[in-house]
Amino acid sequence: MHSLKARILAARPWSFSMSVISVTLGTLVASSRAAIHWPSFLAAVAGTVLVHAAGNVLNDYFDAGAGVDQPDTGTANYRPHPVLSGLMSPRAVLAESLTLVAMAACLGVLLAVFRTVLVLWVALAGLLLTIFYTGGPVRLKYRALGEPAVFLIWGPLQFEGAYAVQTGHFSSAALVASIPFGILVALVLFANNIRDTEHDGRVGISTLATLLGRGRSLAAFTGLMLSAYVAVLVAVIAGALSAWSLLVFLSLPTAIGLLRTFCASVPEMADALTARLDTVFGVLFVVALLVDRLVKS
Repeated sequence: MHSLKARILAARPWSFSMSVISVTLGTLVASSRAAIHWPSFLAAVAGTVLVHAAGNVLNDYFDAGAGVDQPDTGTANYRPHPVLSGLMSPRAVLAESLTLVAMAACLGVLLAVFRTVLVLWVALAGLLLTIFYTGGPVRLKYRALGEPAVFLIWGPLQFEGAYAVQTGHFSSAALVASIPFGILVALVLFANNIRDTEHDGRVGISTLATLLGRGRSLAAFTGLMLSAYVAVLVAVIAGALSAWSLLVFLSLPTAIGLLRTFCASVPEMADALTARLDTVFGVLFVVALLVDRLVKS
């Protein structure tokens, strides 16, 4: 029997902050229209994290099965890969992912019944993107479509889903707020792919990084990071976000430090370091929306 520790490690819980922050931000945007229904918020967070965990496990399953993940893969060098490390069999990894999806589906049905059926459409879209991210026959990541998929999942889908859970409908306000955070989460994958450019090219898959090459990828990485901050500034000027949202600019030192690190040498923990920026940016965004709600209440 596979240990509980192995199953937890396979789910990569250190990455869940991105999903928690995304759902929280979408909920806070909705709080300007309706009082937060806390049980629904908690159910939305739990369901989103479960799908996130299932996606992490599935990615390792599909990548290992396709021969993309190998012992010399960058990711396998700084975290225990459940299959490559021998912690779990491929069959056990697949079983864990299906269990996580089933648990998330139960929460999704409850939210659809007691809150809004829109949750089912958002959940279905997110689940399909999660499965076909590395699953055949689509395999978005292998066709240089991984970053757009990640942007959609952690940006518009999770924000609009969280908003709909609270209000019963979608909103352009949630869409606008989702753009900067969605971009930064997509950068986590981009960072991973920049690090793995040579390896991915060797095993024959196309990512945005392999298509652009290391130099242009770093330039694109810098431009996309800057665009997240520009998106916030434009939204504030346009009145779509309050001036409190400019608090996210306090994360700029973290962003600049990350860029300096990448320019010197792309580290093995490239994705983890980029995720750290997401967390700092996201927490500041949460604080900004909370302060805005308190000021207006």
